[in-house]
Amino acid sequence: MEAATVASAPSSQLRTIKFSKATTSSSLASVSSISRSLQFLRCKPAGEPLKFKPSRSFSIRASTSSEEDNVVTLLDYGAGNVRSVRNAIRFLGFDIKDVQTPEDLVNARRLIFPGVGAFAAAMDVLNRKGMAEALCYYIEQDRPFLGICLGLQLLFESSEENGPVKGLGLIPGIVGRFDSSRGFRVPHIGWNSLQITEGSDILNDIGNRHVYFVHSYRAVPSDDNKEWISSTCNYGENFIASVKRGNVHAVQFHPEKSGDVGLSVLRRFLYPKYDMTKKPVQGKASKLAKRVIACLDVRANDRGDLVVTKGDQYDVREHTEDNEVRNLGKPVDLARQYYRDGADEVSFLNITGFRDFPLGDLPMLQVLRYTSENVFVPLTVGGGIRDFTDGNGRYYSSLEVASEYFRSGADKVSIGSDAVYAAEEYLKTGVKTGKSSLEQISRVYGNQAVVVSIDPRRVYLKDPDNVKFKTIPVRNPGPNGEEYAWYQCTVNGGREGRPIGAYELAKAVEELGTGEILLNCINCDGQGKGFDIDLVKLISDAVSIPVIASSGAGAVEHFSEVFNQTNASAALAAGIFHRKEVPIQSVKEHLSKAGIEVRI
Repeated sequence: MEAATVASAPSSQLRTIKFSKATTSSSLASVSSISRSLQFLRCKPAGEPLKFKPSRSFSIRASTSSEEDNVVTLLDYGAGNVRSVRNAIRFLGFDIKDVQTPEDLVNARRLIFPGVGAFAAAMDVLNRKGMAEALCYYIEQDRPFLGICLGLQLLFESSEENGPVKGLGLIPGIVGRFDSSRGFRVPHIGWNSLQITEGSDILNDIGNRHVYFVHSYRAVPSDDNKEWISSTCNYGENFIASVKRGNVHAVQFHPEKSGDVGLSVLRRFLYPKYDMTKKPVQGKASKLAKRVIACLDVRANDRGDLVVTKGDQYDVREHTEDNEVRNLGKPVDLARQYYRDGADEVSFLNITGFRDFPLGDLPMLQVLRYTSENVFVPLTVGGGIRDFTDGNGRYYSSLEVASEYFRSGADKVSIGSDAVYAAEEYLKTGVKTGKSSLEQISRVYGNQAVVVSIDPRRVYLKDPDNVKFKTIPVRNPGPNGEEYAWYQCTVNGGREGRPIGAYELAKAVEELGTGEILLNCINCDGQGKGFDIDLVKLISDAVSIPVIASSGAGAVEHFSEVFNQTNASAALAAGIFHRKEVPIQSVKEHLSKAGIEVRI
């Protein structure tokens, strides 16, 4: 397919983009699979509808059915977790009609495009299915439209992600990557504040509260696109957080993952005349918040029931005569409770699942599906995400396993043992094969969807030169007075040590496409004496991606300690929440009083 040609002109003049009629699935640099001519004024007043004349006629159906007043058309191109958007729409009282053909899109009364994943892959699907032209036509008619995350980015001219790759070209500007060299971690993951312009409509009920972002690429404000901008966000620089023109809206953040605040955005879009009986709660959001994450270790007990458990240095059985699996509650019920309590994310770690047949663990998939119906914050799931061959000899890639998780409601997948093996191979050969689970999943869904869970054990040393791995001086000497330690990575739930350190692993998986690190410590697990500050500082200083501190929390002070003394972006706890020893709200109140920004 020929690349789009853009006629340059002053911002006050018409900009014309012309497209070829050829179409191939391999050319991702093309904007449209069908010939069309698109014209719009860069500086047209925001209230005016755009003018667009399609190069072919669509079958536009006139409908008088009152039933369709309660229907949202959803453009789901098959990548990432769209289940949460569906659940939020249904939660607000609307039915859903999926786009099957370009005509379905054109005839929509209201359209939501929850783009998830990589820019190039999304444009490829839109082009191959003939959706790109229909989508532009719909938007140019000033019809009710809401793009989410990638659904915003695709409206721009092009993206640098795996590119350059041409976008839909409706908004002037190029989508580029955040600059991690400026000290800001990429991806931008977490709850941040907005600077909202007047007349932003669907953002009117946010009330200076945090919303949830997860992305590595962003569009920046310019004179050419300023008339579109309805809000910005600051993360080392100002970037476009939302756009609006007439009935066309798009947001970079995820309203379906932003709790009650996000639901208010969706409600405003679905009910344009909605009038709140009371004013929204006013927050104090000013920057990216530190996250407090609730973790649920899930496994089957001896009777086959799926329960939430908690280990003591990874031992999850009671020290009783029956030696039963420690049962701390039901996964779905606890996840919903933590959402109500203010958890910023919920993480499920299936600590025994998928050993033999990953896609056969239907109860865990059901946990995700049920949880996502009423929990509107990010969900991470881990356990057995790897390539495997079933009993019938059929091969499944880690990408297929992860895709099933995403379809069931997960926003991120956490990879443990398989990441260790991939890192070992990469460090040995120096070659990125593109075949590891990290590379496969991040290529399709973006690196923000991939978390690596590191399970290291502290190994004390008298002489730091005794090992080839990164060693550090420790603040608390070892049992024999050792002043140094290295952190040996383990696999199979901590049962097997590997010849690789946590530092080396973290650096390697970042290069292989990981977007976030969940950093555990076997020595601290279940001890309630605080996070391993030495370890968290070592890893969070070594990488430019977000690091989640895990293992050891026993008091609210442990959270402020890890945030004040390391560069951790989030802190995770399990047992103290399950046993109701420390409520999530108490943690946040303590952090807020300590001057640490959190989402309240």
